[in-house]
Amino acid sequence: MPRNDPRLQQGVAVVTGAGAGLGRALSVELTRRGVTVAGVGRGEDGLKQTAELAGPAFHPLHVDVSDYEAVDAAFLKLANDLGDPVLLINNAAVYPRCDLLDETAESFMATVGINLGGVVACTQAALRGMVQTGFGRIVNVSTFADMFPLPASAAYTVSKGAARIYTRAALADLGDRFPDIVINDWMPGMLATKIGIPDGLDPAQSAVWGVEMALWHDRSLNGTVFERDHEIPPSRGLKGRIKDALLLRRAGPVRHL
Repeated sequence: MPRNDPRLQQGVAVVTGAGAGLGRALSVELTRRGVTVAGVGRGEDGLKQTAELAGPAFHPLHVDVSDYEAVDAAFLKLANDLGDPVLLINNAAVYPRCDLLDETAESFMATVGINLGGVVACTQAALRGMVQTGFGRIVNVSTFADMFPLPASAAYTVSKGAARIYTRAALADLGDRFPDIVINDWMPGMLATKIGIPDGLDPAQSAVWGVEMALWHDRSLNGTVFERDHEIPPSRGLKGRIKDALLLRRAGPVRHL
C-alpha cells in the first residue's frame, strides 16, 4: 500500500496539542506535504504561532480536549466548514511532574482527563465521519511510561498507559467491521519540548517520522506500535517462541518509516 495515501493527503487532518512542541511540528510537516490541517489547542497564542509557520492550510481550533462537549461541537463545525477528518493524530498531553503525595484526586484526574479523555473524545468525534465511509487513519502518540514509570509521574503514567489500552480496545470493537479505519500507536522518543528533556530530539525531526506514519494507510498497521522510525515487534511468550521454532517460523522484517 502507498506510504503517502492520496486519500489522506487530499483530506482533512486533525492534530491535537497543535499549539506547541510536537503538535506544532506535526502540523507544519503535514501542511508542507499539502494536507489541510485543523490544529486543536488550548492556547490561542500558541495556535497563532503555529498558523504563522504552517500557512493557510492550517486552521486553528481553540478547544480544550478535556472539555468533551466542546470537542464534539468543534468536530461538528469542522465537518461543516472543511469536511469530516480522514486523519486524526491524538497528540495532546500534559506532564505535571507531581509527587503522588502532593496529588489530589482532582489534580490526578485532570491529567487523566486530557491524556486519556482527550484521546477518547477526539476519537469518538472523528469516528462519526469515518464509519460513514469505512475509511480513516488514527495515530495515538504514546510512550513507554506505563512500562517504566518515573518518580513524580503517576498521573501521566496511568493516563498514557490507559491510552495504549484504548487503542487495543478500539480495534477489538472496530477491527472486523472497519478494517480500513487504521489505528495504531507511535512513540516519538524523548523530545526537546516542554514535557520532554532539554537535550532531546528536535520535534521537527520526529514529526517527519510521525507524518510518514500518519499518511501510511495499510490494514497491517492496525494495532502496531512504532517507536521513532521503526516498528516494535509484538512480544512473544515462551510457548509462542517454542511453537515458532518447531514450525520453523521466523519473525517478519521490522518495518521502517
